[in-house]
Amino acid sequence: MLNYKLKIGLIPERRFLPGPRRTGIFSQDVAFQNKEKCVKFLKENFADADLEFVDLEWLNKEGMLEQTQDAFRIAERFRQENVDAIFLIHCNFGSEEAAGKIAQLMGVPTLLWGPRDRVIDADGTRYTDTQCGLFSISKQLKRYNVPFTFLPNCDLEAPAFREGFEKFLSVATMVKNFGRLRILQIGSRVKPFKCVMANELELTENFGIDVVPMNMTAAKAKLEEILAKKKRLLAKHVTFIKKHYDVSDIEPETLDKMAAFIEFYKDALEENGCDVVATECWTVMNQTIGAMPCLAMSILADMGVIVICETDIHGAITSALLACAARGKKPTFFGEFTMRHPTNDRAELLWHCGVFATSLKKGKEKRKLAVFKPSFCVKDGHYTIARFQAEKGKYYLLGGEFDSTEGPDTFGTWVWAEFNDLEKLERKLVEGPYIHHMSEVEGSYADVLREFAKYVPGVVFDPLES
Repeated sequence: MLNYKLKIGLIPERRFLPGPRRTGIFSQDVAFQNKEKCVKFLKENFADADLEFVDLEWLNKEGMLEQTQDAFRIAERFRQENVDAIFLIHCNFGSEEAAGKIAQLMGVPTLLWGPRDRVIDADGTRYTDTQCGLFSISKQLKRYNVPFTFLPNCDLEAPAFREGFEKFLSVATMVKNFGRLRILQIGSRVKPFKCVMANELELTENFGIDVVPMNMTAAKAKLEEILAKKKRLLAKHVTFIKKHYDVSDIEPETLDKMAAFIEFYKDALEENGCDVVATECWTVMNQTIGAMPCLAMSILADMGVIVICETDIHGAITSALLACAARGKKPTFFGEFTMRHPTNDRAELLWHCGVFATSLKKGKEKRKLAVFKPSFCVKDGHYTIARFQAEKGKYYLLGGEFDSTEGPDTFGTWVWAEFNDLEKLERKLVEGPYIHHMSEVEGSYADVLREFAKYVPGVVFDPLES
């Protein structure tokens, strides 16, 4: 399963000043006060079950980085603590060489920020010059070839700080999971869908992503075992299904088979040590089991289990990235570009058989299942849309946002998405490397996708409507 927990190494730093303590510019005391305020604020406002901070209180009396040789000690300690990302906090001008060195040694997502300089005494004395230091350290990071995220110089309490810091947490979660991603591929690619082809060797060699195969004989045996041995658990799933959908014309035996897919995918993920699933769905599953997994995918999405249909490996990667961008707090869905709105030239039907979480349903109507598929429109909102895609050995991450809009009802699961320039986007999908399969998640994460691509050599971010 995807891991949404993070450890952030806090690196408050100040300029190294030998000799007596300063009382004016670059005052060590003012820098220490800034450090104490920043670390306290972060721990009180952001630490939770999924976010832990590792500080420098063990390093010296001030708990701050100032000398380059300490960067090596910090890196060793942070590696022992399994730190996922670091936060360079400029408490005055900072120490550009020391900050650059620790970022280079760690090789993890790096956030650069310092509180806004607010104090100038009547006699013209300044104490921090934090912004000046940010300009300086940014060049040191670039010369060390360290990708970094910049949070603009602002007050700690400013909304821009919270927004920027939370976006960085999303980026760090994406980077943490991407390089260790394991995709369970169940069954082979659907025969007519050459568009979902993926290069397993390139994914492993370029990014460390593993594709773990499971053949349909093993899948059939596992499903039959679940049907025989997990009747009580299946009954609970059937109760849930009946609560949310009209199943009056479906045989009880078929409902049990549909429920069995829920346990099947959960067990298969755990047994194979995988994070997400790309699965055969509407052909051999129905032939061998007598049911299809579309509804199970919808129910599993609300359990945090990502199962992508039509054996779309790139689609599974995209959905994993969006789940990490949302840090597991929002379910992803998998709406493909299907048709333009009959009357709204800016709107498109994003549709699929069932890879939409039940919690996303708009309204409370219990609609009939459409041949094993849930049937509902997604609730109104603002969404991020993305596609990770390869073409001729190059990898791209398409990303952007849309608002839902009104449109005709249909079958399956869907949302009508309104874009700024749909005709331009249509041409991009036709002429570019992307297929029509897309992943979506509620919220605004286009900037997060762009920032993520900084940290992954070989992935080019492509704005949706550029």
